[in-house]
Amino acid sequence: MAFIRLSRARIAFLHDLIMTGVAFVASLYLRMGDSFFDLPRESIAIWTTIFVSVAAAVFASMRLYRGVWRYASLDDTIAIAKAVGLASLVYLPLVFFLTRLDQLPRSHIVINAFVLMALLSGPRILYRVLKDRSVEAVLALDGYRRVPVLLVGASDAAELFIQATRQRPAAGYRVVGILDEKGTRVDRAIRGVRVLGTLDQAREVIDRLSRDGMAPRRLILAGDGIDGAQVRQLLELAEASGMSLARLPNLTDFKSELGDEIAMRPIAIEDLLGRPQTVLDRVGMRALIAGRRIMVTGAGGTIGSELARQIADFAPSHLTLLDYGEFNLYTIDLEIGERQPNLPRSVVLCDVRDKDRLARAVAAQTPQLIFHAAALKHVPMVEAHPVEGVLTNVMGTRNLADACRATGVEAMVLISTDKAVNPTNVMGATKRVAEAYCQALDLSAQGRGARFVTVRFGNVLGSTGSVVPLFQRQIASRGPVTVTHPDVTRYFMTTREAVELVLQATVLGTRSGAESGKIFVLDMGEPVRIADLAKQMIRLSGLQPGTDIEIRYTGLRPGEKLHEELFHAAEHAVPTELGGIFLAAPRAADVAILARALDELGEAASAGHAERAVAVLARLVPEARLDGAAARPAAAR
Repeated sequence: MAFIRLSRARIAFLHDLIMTGVAFVASLYLRMGDSFFDLPRESIAIWTTIFVSVAAAVFASMRLYRGVWRYASLDDTIAIAKAVGLASLVYLPLVFFLTRLDQLPRSHIVINAFVLMALLSGPRILYRVLKDRSVEAVLALDGYRRVPVLLVGASDAAELFIQATRQRPAAGYRVVGILDEKGTRVDRAIRGVRVLGTLDQAREVIDRLSRDGMAPRRLILAGDGIDGAQVRQLLELAEASGMSLARLPNLTDFKSELGDEIAMRPIAIEDLLGRPQTVLDRVGMRALIAGRRIMVTGAGGTIGSELARQIADFAPSHLTLLDYGEFNLYTIDLEIGERQPNLPRSVVLCDVRDKDRLARAVAAQTPQLIFHAAALKHVPMVEAHPVEGVLTNVMGTRNLADACRATGVEAMVLISTDKAVNPTNVMGATKRVAEAYCQALDLSAQGRGARFVTVRFGNVLGSTGSVVPLFQRQIASRGPVTVTHPDVTRYFMTTREAVELVLQATVLGTRSGAESGKIFVLDMGEPVRIADLAKQMIRLSGLQPGTDIEIRYTGLRPGEKLHEELFHAAEHAVPTELGGIFLAAPRAADVAILARALDELGEAASAGHAERAVAVLARLVPEARLDGAAARPAAAR
């Protein structure tokens, strides 16, 4: 890439030297008219060669080739005018000393300066106008000097921001440099602002600017290709340097004429955890949903509501929203109605534990595809009430799966969790049993009847009961921020990304029978230390962890692990055709044998026998470690 960058600069330099020679000869003809042809060719060649040589030295010394033609502006034109003027001033005494200006009109120097400026700046401006199809961006001038900021990302957004800060009196920012996240434009310039280094050189760049009296007071992210690890590094660097970290507003905001002020967006927790976006088969996802009858259980929850939003955007023929929480169901129904007012939809207030009611609902709505997101997910809560976890997570899933088989549903998608792997809590064990039942049904179908697709992933940001909203409330009240253990880690993914991958996994799972009985596991990236997450969220609030807000360690809660897992030791991660999704093949049970065990589990749970229910769970999930679970429920019964 360095070679390409160097080649482009050399091409621009060669262009300018050719234009310099052309301008010199053309301006001489403009001055002398037909008398030009009476001049000795040797003299014209000498005069032209001297001027081109002088111009080459001046242009190189003034670093005209750090500018990017894509972002040519009035600033670049001013720089060219200065270079042409200096070249003319140097050339005049030099050629006078060598030739005494015999036969060369002195006014030619002035004419040549204007012609040369036109030939140098004209192609740059024309290139920019052709790219932008507008002359507005070319005319901006840096007339204001404000709060110094360092941009991260040599992008279109960076160029628009620089332009906006120069055009708006109240913008409040002055860009003193740019860091290039790709490293392809280092030592060049955008609208006269130099690209000073890469992200890895951020510390050196800040120190250099500070020594030159231009210390930045804010780091501003201007690129979309900056991953979560880089954002975390920049946050730490900003804190160590006494700066704040922010992100540019949307590109359209720069073109808004509503006011002069440019409001930065705060860095969100998603920025800290983000990773490259998986390329999705949106055509396949639309084909999966469009024109079909879809049902979402748990539609008022975090995952269920996002499923409803994304499914609604793919134009199903009918969408059924099912939940047992009245307010949550009302809220998502209202939102979908506003989002897609012409989408036919139904609202079903129903508990998945109620087998008969659920079967009637499925039969009445006749969905072709069901996404089952209804579950109890809060580990300590289910640990204290194991019977409730069994009735909802296991028996509710069985009720829905049986209804799917009875009513001709084409496919059911079970939303599972990483806590189902080597579970140390009742919630994880119940989800593993739900996985096993859907696996067994999928294998028993063998291409006949409903397909059962299971998708497993870790935590989603901002979900009900997760640490992120808890930390936000604790920070807002000035702490303390409570973390269970200094070393505890969890996998995180944004809700939108998780649901997109669920839909994509459903496309893969229903396309053929090759994945029967297997579990789709979403690529969650690297696990995040919760203590580090707490510190970063405190810093994002402009506060210092340990100084402004205390971090207090409270100890692991009942059933919690230090580290979650996505795969059992016997499960091998098999890549799919999509980078963000893997396949796991855990042991499968015979559906008839498993059904008898679930009968026993259901009887124990329905009778309120928590210890017996936990014992059956432990037998069904031999890798589970539920030693303390049977003793805990007594106080909660």
